[in-house]
Amino acid sequence: MASFFLIGHFTLLLLLCVYGCHRIYLTRVYLRTRRAPPVVDDDGGPPPRVTVQLPLYNEKYVVERLVAAAVALRYPPDRLQIQVLDDSTDETRDLAAALVAAHRRQGVDIEYLHRSERRGFKAGALARGLARARGELVAVFDADFVPPPDLLLAVVPAFRDPRIGMVQARWTHLNREVSTVTQVQAMMLDAHFVIEHGARCNAGLCFNFNGTAGLWRTAAIRDAGGWQSDTLTEDLDLSYRAQLRGWRFLFLPEVTCAGELPVEITAFKSQQHRWAKGATQVMLKLLPRIWRSALPRRAKVEATFHLSSNVAYLLMVLDSLFFLLPSVVIRYRLGWWPTFWIDAPLFLFATVSHLYFFATAQQALYGTLRGRRRYLPGLLSLGVGLGLNNARAVAEALLGRASEFVRTPKLGPHALRGARAVVRGAYRVELHGWEFVEIAAGAAYAVFTAWAIHRGLWLAVPFLVLFLNGFLATGVCSLWAVSYTHLTLPTNREV
Repeated sequence: MASFFLIGHFTLLLLLCVYGCHRIYLTRVYLRTRRAPPVVDDDGGPPPRVTVQLPLYNEKYVVERLVAAAVALRYPPDRLQIQVLDDSTDETRDLAAALVAAHRRQGVDIEYLHRSERRGFKAGALARGLARARGELVAVFDADFVPPPDLLLAVVPAFRDPRIGMVQARWTHLNREVSTVTQVQAMMLDAHFVIEHGARCNAGLCFNFNGTAGLWRTAAIRDAGGWQSDTLTEDLDLSYRAQLRGWRFLFLPEVTCAGELPVEITAFKSQQHRWAKGATQVMLKLLPRIWRSALPRRAKVEATFHLSSNVAYLLMVLDSLFFLLPSVVIRYRLGWWPTFWIDAPLFLFATVSHLYFFATAQQALYGTLRGRRRYLPGLLSLGVGLGLNNARAVAEALLGRASEFVRTPKLGPHALRGARAVVRGAYRVELHGWEFVEIAAGAAYAVFTAWAIHRGLWLAVPFLVLFLNGFLATGVCSLWAVSYTHLTLPTNREV
């Protein structure tokens, strides 16, 4: 039994180090390949027609802001079409319809498309809009984003290269400063865009459209098979299918679009669950096709790491819940030092690689870590705290368990003020009981941390505290989030 737990622990830790090595590799690729943005000259021809799609589902707090931003986009009016794709079942429907009617009376080419059945979720709404789209290019903006007026003018010229199928802008954050949770989310997303997208784009590897703040060539969508709803990440799915068809993608880090971060830990976990499960579904769906394709081997290897990255959460949870604690006890009884020189470097490498990854992104964006260095411990803790949530998502995908597309609640101006409220009905994220498992895991690590201190195992204490804080804080904050008085917040217009 001692050998079983030790071998299991070291095997899982070694696999986690492989994913840590991959993050270091991506960071080094980014640092080696980063370059000035390309300069695209005006060819003097007429600009292509653009269709702007705004998918909605029960977004009464942000719909007015979204439509106003879309209408304010600077682009030749005779070359711009706006579609409001609404699947709402609440008052968002009437509000959105009234907004569209008001802008149509002012001469804006905008139409309102409502579906009584949410078939295919967001992918179904986008597909329906595409059937009526007149644009050679399609821009997609989710309800929680506010595109700047010059975004189309900055991105459209890149499509003069006929091989370009999609151009992605970098996300920024409307409410980054609200709390530690939003700061940590922003750091995670910064690294995803700056390092992952930057490295993959510059090195000619596959990367993905992020579902919003990007433009597609309509022909690329149709050539790749269109929007499909058999995964929860229709954007990632279409991205790989398009690149397998030979379309090139471009990431423009200097072009930004601001979005709203979830202010509640429960909403953030729900979003992460959907992303982790959807990415694993895409892995199962497309990875065999990727390896049979004509892509270079290095692109296939990188795609494998990209699509399987959430499996690392499953490995971490298996180790932290079943192998780590027994291995600590076994090593105490058998002697700590013989295995410490294997365990400590592996654990430190798996941890430091993530810090290097996130810190490099902040340094690249802001030129300094000043003011953000203090969030790095919280970033590690939240990464651990998300483990059970995301591991569950990966397991559901591997087992073929289907689930609906759960929207991430948006609070609009309330999120900007850091409103601590959970709204009723479709705007509330329900608990599923796993929060108690997180708290139980955190309590177990608290007991083992006290035991390690009592036995003088000081080298094990920092590792144990990391898991204690991650699991316990995530579970307690999830319960705390739904313990607030449930308020019915006013709409944007009333604010």
